[in-house]
Amino acid sequence: MKITVITLFPEMIHQALSWGVVGKAIEKGLIELHTVNPRDFANNRHNTVDDRPFGGGAGMVMMYDPLERALQSLNSSAPVTFMSPQGKRLDQKLVNQMATRKELVLLCGRYEGVDQRFLDKYVDEEVSLGDFVISGGELAAAVLTDAVARQIPGVLGDAESALSDSFMQQRLGYPQYTRSEKLGRKDVPAVLLSGDHAAIRAWREAQAEQITRARRPDLLEAGAAPDGETSGHD
Repeated sequence: MKITVITLFPEMIHQALSWGVVGKAIEKGLIELHTVNPRDFANNRHNTVDDRPFGGGAGMVMMYDPLERALQSLNSSAPVTFMSPQGKRLDQKLVNQMATRKELVLLCGRYEGVDQRFLDKYVDEEVSLGDFVISGGELAAAVLTDAVARQIPGVLGDAESALSDSFMQQRLGYPQYTRSEKLGRKDVPAVLLSGDHAAIRAWREAQAEQITRARRPDLLEAGAAPDGETSGHD
C-alpha cells in the first residue's frame, strides 16, 4: 500500500512510523510511505503557508494555494483524507475499509485549520481520533497508518494475530499470561496450561465477551445489528 502524508512536519511522520511492525513493513516494501511538505510549494521567500482568516480570529489558517500545489504534485486519484476533529470517529470498521485501498492520501492540518475552499474542493472524507483536539494532524495520521498497516497481509508475523485484536469481532481483548521468574504459574487459569486448544479458545471467547459486557456493552449491541444494518460505532 502507498501512503502519502501532506504535512508541515514530515519528520514527525517518519520518526513515529519507523519502529516496530510498521517500520519493518516499510523496510520490506509492504508499505510505501511518502510525505509532502506544503512549504515546498509556497510562492514567497519565507515559504509562508498560513495567513490570517477573513473576519478576524485568534489564530492563523493554512492557505489554499500551497496545499493545492502540494496535492497536485502527487498526480494521484486516491481519495484525500483530512485528519480533523470534525470528522467521522475512527474505529476498526473504518480501519478495515481503508486497508482495502491501494493508496491513502492523508492531510494534516495545523494552526487554526485549513481554508474551507480547499476542503470543499479536494477532501473526500474527514477522520477524527475522538472528541478532543491535538496540535496537528500528524499524530492522528500516524495512528491511522499504524492501524491500517496491521490489516495489510504480511505486516504481522502471525496472519491470525490481527483477528484477535480488540474490536475486530466487536469484542475487547481477553487476558494474557506468560512466564514469570517471580510468579511462575501462580494465578494462571488452569485451562491455559491444559493444552486443550478447543477449551482455551472457548475460555478466551468467554473472557472477551465478559470484559466487553462490563466495559463496552455498546460493542455487543452494535455487533448484534440485523443484517443490512451498520455495525460498529462512530
